[in-house]
Amino acid sequence: MEWQEFAGNWVLIPRQPIAIVHFLGGAFVATAPHITYRALLERLAQAGYAVIATSFLNTFEHGAIARDVLNRFETLQNRLQLGYLPVYGIGHSLGCKLHLLIGSVFAVERAGNIFIAYNNYPVNRSIPFAEQLNLSLALNVEFSPSPVETNAMVASDYPIRRNLLIQFTNDTLDQTRDLSQVLQSRFPTMTANLTLPGTHLTPLSQEVNWQVGEMFTPFDAIGQWFKQESSRDLNRLKQEILRWLNPVAAL
Repeated sequence: MEWQEFAGNWVLIPRQPIAIVHFLGGAFVATAPHITYRALLERLAQAGYAVIATSFLNTFEHGAIARDVLNRFETLQNRLQLGYLPVYGIGHSLGCKLHLLIGSVFAVERAGNIFIAYNNYPVNRSIPFAEQLNLSLALNVEFSPSPVETNAMVASDYPIRRNLLIQFTNDTLDQTRDLSQVLQSRFPTMTANLTLPGTHLTPLSQEVNWQVGEMFTPFDAIGQWFKQESSRDLNRLKQEILRWLNPVAAL
């Protein structure tokens, strides 16, 4: 399998896909998801999922971004002619909000959504140094829809019943608890919560390929330790995502 790009969608398709994953990344790393989320997305493809990762540039108009990424995804989905396959949405950080808006505003069919390290903070918390510069006050800007408006839309209009919410033990940007309360009230038996070791950047981790030379040196020991430590949290994340997507295969 090799990554291919179609109109801003990065695509990785196994020979006989069992489902489609529509992936949306975080605010400042979503322009090249095939690079920034490579290890995570390629593992999904190896497990049989057709991965469509839609890139986007972050603006204050989150509603417009959601509409654009959905249009590009559906256009490509029709072009690929994969037949009827279940579609799962997976989002990280801002990507979670976009999937929530897509589900709440547009008539889409999803077998389920996975929300990783959900973030729905206002401008002052989301943009580095915005609070110190009084950016939102000076420009009189806020994300649209705002965090409050987003929560209200999800509480009243979000229809996708099966959801997995993943948060990490060391993540100061995470707002999964707030989202969990909303979704638990709507779908109490179909909303699962999971806390994993890691940080807000764990989904961006890459696998380190450290090759040991003919003689094992102290540098090899350090390299092997770094490889193990950097991969542990990411591997756990991959395992839990695949277990939720296909519980039967995990048995």
